[in-house]
Amino acid sequence: MRPPRLGVLGSGKGSNYVAIAEAVRSGSLDANIMLVASDFPDAGILTQAHAFGHHALHIPPGPFRTKMSPEAESRLVDALHDAGTDLVILAGFMRVIKEPLLRAFPNRILNIHPSLLPAFKGLEAWKQALEAGVPEAGCTVHLVDAQIDAGEILAQARVPVLPGDTAATLHARIQVEEHKIFPKVIGNYWRELQSV
Repeated sequence: MRPPRLGVLGSGKGSNYVAIAEAVRSGSLDANIMLVASDFPDAGILTQAHAFGHHALHIPPGPFRTKMSPEAESRLVDALHDAGTDLVILAGFMRVIKEPLLRAFPNRILNIHPSLLPAFKGLEAWKQALEAGVPEAGCTVHLVDAQIDAGEILAQARVPVLPGDTAATLHARIQVEEHKIFPKVIGNYWRELQSV
């Protein structure tokens, strides 16, 4: 079984990308990162990609705040195809995925979300969990479909909400689990796809 070729998309500092890249480098994830793309030209994930020696690309998103323009998303699809991408990995990508990308990579787009879905969809889910007073939070790796944070759940990791937790402390502990779970799920999901 050949390793999957990954295209990683992110909007921020890129901590989940770094966890994946380090897993690839250590051999715990058998994969090749072909492309790292961001909707922000100064995103930390692009700086991290340069540091790891991966191809880094900024794709201007167009005029919308929460999604890419159809033209921009089509350019992203072309870049992913040109890189030979098998799986698209959303590592803190803060835009809603639309039809061009969904059609190009059906059941091949994985996202990590900082809650135990289906609870607390959308932005800053750890804050939502804290405000709701739940005893535990966590993270979910799921497939991406046309609905926000609603695709098939592949794996979850649970994190207790501790007395005195702030949004920052809870989020930091969730991210520790994200960095463990995401590389494992990518490898497991690829093996499942290859065994079908």
